[in-house]
Amino acid sequence: MKGRFITFEGGEGCGKSTQVKRLVDHLRASGIEVVVTREPGGTRLAELIRALLKDEREDPPCDRSELLLFLAARAQLVRNVIRPALSAGKWVVCDRFSDSTFAYQGYGRGLRLDDLRRMNDFACDGLAPDLTLLLDVRPDVACERMRRREAATNTVSDRIEQAGDAFHQRLRAGFMELAAADPGRIKVLDANGSPDDVWRSVLETVNKAWA
Repeated sequence: MKGRFITFEGGEGCGKSTQVKRLVDHLRASGIEVVVTREPGGTRLAELIRALLKDEREDPPCDRSELLLFLAARAQLVRNVIRPALSAGKWVVCDRFSDSTFAYQGYGRGLRLDDLRRMNDFACDGLAPDLTLLLDVRPDVACERMRRREAATNTVSDRIEQAGDAFHQRLRAGFMELAAADPGRIKVLDANGSPDDVWRSVLETVNKAWA
């Protein structure tokens, strides 16, 4: 059986992690062999890069350094995890991938999208997801979820989460533009409801993609 590559995208507080777990559990229960991973991360090198990207104490990365670090982590993940899994017929579910680069570093940071696409294509060696689930959530809902998460885990927002309202507004608009330009792959799901409501949309969309 041909491997499938599914990615989850969305702004902060959209509930990706919850839905990733639900989909992976469902696929495995259906007898499908699944590799679950995240960006940045998924390999030893990529996890070290993740820590650097989230560190804001002394020398936070500038916009271009941030981009290059994300792409380095992605190149490692594609080569060592995603392509081997797909070649073996496994499904891969990834929490963020290339669309996050276009949204965060392109629309959010203001770097040129044409440059980002060329550099991303090099890092991915041409790999693109088969299906992307974009969880769209209103800013007020996202903020409330992030407050609850921080209170429950006794943590604080990271460097990117603290980028400011204007950044996150550009980010959301950017994701929607990406979806409008590639509606066959990127499916926008309303993520303002309960986790169960969102899960029903996720399951329906995945089933329809490979009916």
